[in-house]
Amino acid sequence: MNRYLITTPLLGFRTWQASDLDPFSAINADPEVMQYFQKPFSKDETLAMIHRMQSMYEEKGYCYFELDLLYSQELIGTIGLGWKTFEADFTPCVDIGWRIHKEFWNQGLASEGASRCLEFAKDQKIKEVNAFTPARNIASIQVMRKIGMTYHKDFDYPELKTHPEIMRCSLFGIVF
Repeated sequence: MNRYLITTPLLGFRTWQASDLDPFSAINADPEVMQYFQKPFSKDETLAMIHRMQSMYEEKGYCYFELDLLYSQELIGTIGLGWKTFEADFTPCVDIGWRIHKEFWNQGLASEGASRCLEFAKDQKIKEVNAFTPARNIASIQVMRKIGMTYHKDFDYPELKTHPEIMRCSLFGIVF
């Protein structure tokens, strides 16, 4: 049995397992990786995220997948699809997101993985995928552009009201 749901030449995407907690907690605890979030995640917050992703996959057939490097089978982060329902004129919506260990930044892995997730979304008959990030997160905006997403607008993300430094976000999207 193949352990991966989808792959690229370098990456394997799978559902989450209990053994993923420690390596993913280390990524989520890194202030540099988490600089565009409210704060780094604790181990308990990471476990709660893993449980949410397991439930989302069971319910919707997608989630922010666990992401391995194929040649080492090392967990290097997450790339996948989510379901956003916060109050905005573009929600509810499917979104795409990524979080990769900083050791693997600037190697094209986010673009490679996100492109494959867009193909997965299209195969799943999802008609539109959005992405958003704090407007100052230039690296993620570059990935959004590289994978063919189009800028729509900037907006204030309501869940970040207490974090004005990252509340202003840029919204991108793609329609299949």
